[in-house]
Amino acid sequence: MFGCGKVLGSPRILNRSTAAHGGSGIRHIIRKGAGSSYGPRASSRLCCALLFLLLILTPRVDSSWWYIGALGARVICDNIPGLVNKQRQLCQKYPDIMQSIGGGAKEWIRECQHQFRHHRWNCSALDRDHTVFGRVIQRSSREAAFVYAISSAGVVFAITRACSQGELKTCNCDPHKRGRASDERGEFDWGGCSDNINYGIKFAKAFVDAKERTVKDARALMNLHNNRCGRMAVKRFMKLECKCHGVSGSCTLRTCWLAMSDFRKTGDYLRKKYNGAIEVTMNQDGTGFTVANKDFRKATKNDLVYFENSPDYCVMDKAAGSLGTAGRVCNKTSRGTDGCEVMCCGRGYDTTHIKRITKCECKFKWCCAVECKDCEEAVDIHTCKAPKRAEWLDQT
Repeated sequence: MFGCGKVLGSPRILNRSTAAHGGSGIRHIIRKGAGSSYGPRASSRLCCALLFLLLILTPRVDSSWWYIGALGARVICDNIPGLVNKQRQLCQKYPDIMQSIGGGAKEWIRECQHQFRHHRWNCSALDRDHTVFGRVIQRSSREAAFVYAISSAGVVFAITRACSQGELKTCNCDPHKRGRASDERGEFDWGGCSDNINYGIKFAKAFVDAKERTVKDARALMNLHNNRCGRMAVKRFMKLECKCHGVSGSCTLRTCWLAMSDFRKTGDYLRKKYNGAIEVTMNQDGTGFTVANKDFRKATKNDLVYFENSPDYCVMDKAAGSLGTAGRVCNKTSRGTDGCEVMCCGRGYDTTHIKRITKCECKFKWCCAVECKDCEEAVDIHTCKAPKRAEWLDQT
């Protein structure tokens, strides 16, 4: 859809991976032509930007939006339902940044699906739902907290990367990383292209938070808190990369720059925060949170927070946004969340015997190839049984 690739996969797809980012050596800006026209690739990225906007900004709006993908950048901004004035102005003023956000949307959705690939709720994206994840994000649960956090982190990551790659007109490498500095290994010179993380955070905050700042309710406060957690998670994993200069690589002189780590680190971090998310209630003056259970510690600015308990996601429940686990692949021998007992919620599982072709008896052939034989092996695939019809009807 919209040429965005197969981001919106089946809810039965469990294993998604995220491409590694970055590289070695000093990175330099490669400025692309500012006046270039938007081709098919740009249109695709704008479509993905639209996908992100609809996910984050219109969770309560019912609208048919499939036709918008064929329209221009300005028309898209004018017609996305749910945008507040500030967001629409930013969308129109910075179409190149919207494209970067769109490209980043695919990555954080894949990362979300990777983190929950072995769980009942597996961050499934819905092909024909304008909210992308369905009603699950309308509930003030820890799943919604994670989605808001990782999507906000994805915006920061995408914008910051685009700055360093010279794809944006309004930003470049971090201008403050100049001159000399020092770390535990001694002094070094700032050089190369340090990722401009502060610009990414500033724009993400202005754009993503704008809608939440137009209302003053508990859910808006929750979203703002979790958005911030996501943004700062990217900054937490900034790393110093250096190149040595000297005789035989003696490293008597170093040139260094700050770079973002792979987005997987941010995903892993936020997944841990999801596990330790804190249930809260709004305080009396409506300016902050109090912990729901007095026996637990107070939430810090780095904790994910939520108001409502999650459904068990065992059966399809349209009101709760649960797709159920019927048909999900499970691991017969695992005692974890991917095990058939947990994944199938005690309903049992079906076993299908299949034959799979794999590469085997591989040998290196000089020079330079690896030759393998095709081997056939029998594999058992276990999938969760569907609930009894009466049980399913009670939830829909």
